[in-house]
Amino acid sequence: MLPLISLLAAELACLVSGVEVIRDTTPPAYGQTVTENLFIVNKELAPDGFQRSTVLAGFNSSGGTFPGPLISGNKGDRFALNVTDQLTDPSMVRSTTVHWHGLFQKTTNYADGVAFVSQCPIAANHSFLYDFQVPDQAGTFWYHSHISVQYCDGLRGPLVVYDPQDPQAYLYDVDDETTVLTIADWFHNTSTELIAAAVAPPADATLINGQGRYAGGPAVPLAVLNVQQGKRYRFRMISIACDANHNFSIDGHRLTIIEVDGENHQPVTVDSVQIFPGQRYSFVLNASQPVDNYWVRALSSSGVGASLYAGGLNSGILRYQGAPDADPTTANFTGVRLTESMLHPLENPGAPGEPFPGGADKVLNLTLGFNLPAQFFMNNTQYIPPTVPVLLQILSGAQAAQDLLPPGSVYTLPINKTIEINFFGNSTPGGPHPFHLHGHSFDVVRSADNTSYNYVNPVRRDVTSVALGNQTTIRFVTDNPGPWFLHCHIDLHLEFGLAVVMAEAPALVKADDIVTPAWDQLCPIYDSLTPAQLP
Repeated sequence: MLPLISLLAAELACLVSGVEVIRDTTPPAYGQTVTENLFIVNKELAPDGFQRSTVLAGFNSSGGTFPGPLISGNKGDRFALNVTDQLTDPSMVRSTTVHWHGLFQKTTNYADGVAFVSQCPIAANHSFLYDFQVPDQAGTFWYHSHISVQYCDGLRGPLVVYDPQDPQAYLYDVDDETTVLTIADWFHNTSTELIAAAVAPPADATLINGQGRYAGGPAVPLAVLNVQQGKRYRFRMISIACDANHNFSIDGHRLTIIEVDGENHQPVTVDSVQIFPGQRYSFVLNASQPVDNYWVRALSSSGVGASLYAGGLNSGILRYQGAPDADPTTANFTGVRLTESMLHPLENPGAPGEPFPGGADKVLNLTLGFNLPAQFFMNNTQYIPPTVPVLLQILSGAQAAQDLLPPGSVYTLPINKTIEINFFGNSTPGGPHPFHLHGHSFDVVRSADNTSYNYVNPVRRDVTSVALGNQTTIRFVTDNPGPWFLHCHIDLHLEFGLAVVMAEAPALVKADDIVTPAWDQLCPIYDSLTPAQLP
């Protein structure tokens, strides 16, 4: 540990002194350590032609991009990611955290990056090293801020863990940084303005790989996905949206889904995919069409532009090598849309527990509720972050649900048991609600778009939709001690209370989980901030 920290300190010292740091961009070999310095900065940016202050991540202190830079490694690697907070804009939150979405963080709950669940925030002008292993996961993930609504201001980026022995590698020819595909909604309002408004207005733009247009705005360049005729491409599509879901398609091409939220699935071919905030899909695209330009479409549920795709709204371009540098003239065709019931895991299919409703060791019923304009509830309780992180409470000796804060929002779970959670959407506004469970993938035995159950080979993922007026049921096994957040991934809904904490086997946390001296210092530093240094 000390050599790594020394290495990071030396690199930071070089940056401060103005000495150029040469980054080794060679992909790490299997079982290596991926070391990155991630600087969180404020920067004026105009990805759709409208300039605003943002919160961005970058690999150097003067940088910062949207989306943030790709972080990648291989299955079995260790990740040592040093996050330095350099935020200065008082109109937005200046403390930060980074959550590594979809990674299980076994024995490193402290590195999960959730403000007031697994850590206190990183204060401005301070750094924190997230150091964790990824021993048995591969696939498409991402990272984003997990404090207030900060990631809507831009702190979000892709994270890919490659599998050198991918069982589906025979299906594609190209899988690299050029085939990582992000979809985002973009607001001209800052996150603090969105909170003050209580209800998010329609997004101003849909950004594909950080580029897009807004209605009435300039015709800025659109994202271009370059392909060569005759090759097969594994595109890793990530919804880094903070509110809207998107219906995604590419004119003239079918999409063969092979991965869902970091889990390999049996190939299924469709024409379009509805993707919710936090979800990821790998799809294979066969570049078998005539050399030309084809529209890439990501229609926003929040209604970006009344004309759908007019003037390049909600759009990008698939460009074959040899095609002219021009906008496509292709027509939209929706065809077969993916549903969760079409998806079946490639490895170890089957939900844990008995094959009937309630056939689990512990059953939780979670009913969504609301009190407009700015209160959401889970089982009549609004989640309000505690001042002491749940992990610190557990390490300090609190074990039972009634002893853990916030009251009514923490559910304790026994170790090595099958858990069934039934979500009831009722008439909660702003849905469907994409729910994400930290620390686990889960089997969706009843999907929001279905009324039947599947225990034999249900989709396995970490974000699933909870529809209005319907029920969604998931199952997972408690094999990962620690407090894990379960929340709606529409960021304003989380801010207004649509979340709970699953305190999994709290008695084992102190023995199983590692915390660092730097983690111990996060709360004293944050608690010493003056009101003028907040938000």
